Amino acid sequence: MKEIITTTKAPQPIGPYNQAILKGDTLYTSGQIAINPESGELVLDSVELETKQVMENMKQVLAAANMTFENVVKTSIFISDMNNFSKINEVYGQYFNEDTAPARETVEVANLPKFVNVEISMIAIR
Repeated sequence: MKEIITTTKAPQPIGPYNQAILKGDTLYTSGQIAINPESGELVLDSVELETKQVMENMKQVLAAANMTFENVVKTSIFISDMNNFSKINEVYGQYFNEDTAPARETVEVANLPKFVNVEISMIAIR
């Protein structure tokens, strides 16, 4: 049986999906974008602040499943411009211990929801 994971401390889904699904000891998160959960507004002042909001949203989704970034085994990063890779990577890296960082792919895509610059999803294990 799967368990729906949800928190009001991260943006609510904007479509027919959940913030995360826990199946056994494995958590599958939906992609997070830089919506401030308190205001409902996008954080697009800079790609660094945008990435920080995405990671803070993801932190709250993980916490709702009693997990942290230490539980993350795989991330997928979707970006609209590969020229922003180093800026996104710098912020992303602040949330992980480099020695135990998860596996990851980073893919440039044509468009993302609400035309944001970055979206990140994760898989975590207890």
